[in-house]
Amino acid sequence: MLDAADRKALRARAHHLDPVVMVGEAGLTRAVVEETDRALRAHELIKIRVLGDDRDQRRTVADELCSVLGCASVQAIGKLLVLYRPRPIEETGEAHTPKKRIAQKRASPQRPAPDRIAPTRVASKRATAEREAPKRVTERSGPRATTAKAAPASRRRAAPVSSPRTTNRTTGRKT
Repeated sequence: MLDAADRKALRARAHHLDPVVMVGEAGLTRAVVEETDRALRAHELIKIRVLGDDRDQRRTVADELCSVLGCASVQAIGKLLVLYRPRPIEETGEAHTPKKRIAQKRASPQRPAPDRIAPTRVASKRATAEREAPKRVTERSGPRATTAKAAPASRRRAAPVSSPRTTNRTTGRKT
């Protein structure tokens, strides 16, 4: 029923699972079979702990459960058995879709039809200003020339008035 790749994937999925059914010293009883069936319907993949030290008895319990319930034995290590049975499709014939996924599909925006053309983006003021910004001016020449962006006309300082006295930029004193 299962090929090697399926068994490998199921073993990986079952690694973190805890046993949900325990088979005691009384062996395989009707109650154990019913509980195993309920667990397989609910989870698809389950672990079963078989108590007892007889290895052959544990193997026969696994074989009997698989034949009675129509499941596949994925793994048997020590006293743990891993069984798998795919969930049956519900009576409606449709697969179950979670309510959350249905809500997400309803809320997702509709894509425009391929024959319609999407509206073009209007450029923002900042993008327009950056395109119209003056070119960079180099302060010195050579391979390590630094570039400075020229200030827009509104931020440029007015030319200093020529006077015999000048002010020191650092201290602000007239010289």
